[in-house]
Amino acid sequence: MKSDLYTAIAELAAERNMPREVVTSAVEHALKTVYKRARGIEEDDNVRVELHPDTGAITIVVDKDVVADSDVEDPQRQIGVSEARRIDPENGAIGRVVTVDDTPKDFGRIAAQTAKQVVMQKIRESERERVYNEYRDRVGELINGVVQRADNKAVIVDLGKAEAVMPVREQVPAERYRNAQRLKVLLLEVNASTDKGPQLIVSRAHPDVVKRLFEIEVPEIYSGAVEIKAIAREAGLRTKVAVIATQDNVDPVGSCVGVRGVRIQNIVTELYGEKIDVVEWSSDTATFITKALSPAKVLTVNLDEADKIARVIVPTDQMSLAIGKEGQNARLAYKLTHWKIDVKDTEALKALGDDLIDKARAAALAERPDAFISLGRRPTMVLGDGTMVMDDRTFGPLPEELIGRSVDVEQLPDRLDIFYERTLVAAFSMDGTPLSLTDAVPPTPAMTGAIAAPTGTTTGQSRIVRGDGTFTFDGEFYGPLAANYIGGRVIARQEGDQVIVTDEAENQIATYAVHHG
Repeated sequence: MKSDLYTAIAELAAERNMPREVVTSAVEHALKTVYKRARGIEEDDNVRVELHPDTGAITIVVDKDVVADSDVEDPQRQIGVSEARRIDPENGAIGRVVTVDDTPKDFGRIAAQTAKQVVMQKIRESERERVYNEYRDRVGELINGVVQRADNKAVIVDLGKAEAVMPVREQVPAERYRNAQRLKVLLLEVNASTDKGPQLIVSRAHPDVVKRLFEIEVPEIYSGAVEIKAIAREAGLRTKVAVIATQDNVDPVGSCVGVRGVRIQNIVTELYGEKIDVVEWSSDTATFITKALSPAKVLTVNLDEADKIARVIVPTDQMSLAIGKEGQNARLAYKLTHWKIDVKDTEALKALGDDLIDKARAAALAERPDAFISLGRRPTMVLGDGTMVMDDRTFGPLPEELIGRSVDVEQLPDRLDIFYERTLVAAFSMDGTPLSLTDAVPPTPAMTGAIAAPTGTTTGQSRIVRGDGTFTFDGEFYGPLAANYIGGRVIARQEGDQVIVTDEAENQIATYAVHHG
């Protein structure tokens, strides 16, 4: 029957989740320490501890060299031949080694009192080494954890086999951590040289948290068909991710978003509502900057290679969208592209006489058919006399109830349409003549050589998709369209009682019944 000593060793090994051999080695080391103290010696390389499983006895044996009785200089390592023959007649010859039982008297009680502290110290050292070896190769991984406690200085996260620290700098300001909360954390560092053992540092704010979540949710990224080229993050608020397909016939953005946005929604949920923009990476700097500023519509990008400054022109109604709240959108675009971005709208550049305005206007004209040039809607204040000023020209009067209010003005080649709260309230020709609302949208003039459209059918009109996903067609609002069309252009045309909407590649994306009045 095994002794209580071995039973205790087995229980200790199970409690600490450690191999039994490690605990046994710790016990032997402790007993050696007790023996050295009892004998007052420094070296113990010739000392062995023998544990007897059946009886529980502990024996200290020492290997000594056999020398002549008169040559014994170090009793701890040498033994006279006379005494050696008495202990071991077969090996008691000069030049041989004899094993001597040198267990101190009452060693069991002394060992029990002294060895406990040494055993626990050895076990702690072994645990530290085990934790370090297990986690040192997992730096950069996303690990499931449970919050143990949280205070103003740090959050302690239980990773299962070890505890990790999430300092304030690695926390997301918008998140609130509570005891027993489950969350995914990024293993950032494993420091081995601390007094209390390895220190594991984890993060929720690092950009790689988003990268690892995409690898989990998007199989194409995990397999390598889609690659994440860059990430810019303001933790808890917004993240921009640039992706590229490494295989043909793979849509990198669509793969990340998923059907009905289910993939990216899972990531947003894990990040507690943090907004995520996925854009396609491009080796062309101007194209990449244009995409990085999405959802804003960019007209032109002029690059200053020497200073790495990109001067970007956007429509006036896209200015706030391009800059973002407190400059967030432009700031993230800078982090994503590593180019300083100077955003200006067409109105701001007019006074400067910048030649970029000509490029912007040319780009805008090239994107839309000549007969349907629209500068988009611009907010304008109605003056006290009921008039409003647009491009140094006065239009009005508008209804009295609009005095002092802001209206949206859409400028077309031959007229101005005035909207208030999405409703068309007035229209003027470009010379200031009021138009009746029924005549505000005249039929498109036939182009030379063109085939006239059948009754109830119009040629396509290029329209800007507003921030809420809607667009205007013949003075009426339609939509909303999918979020990926916001800020872009679509082509709308009427066929009978339907409005057909296509993208710029002429792929049909929506159909609406014609609005009447």
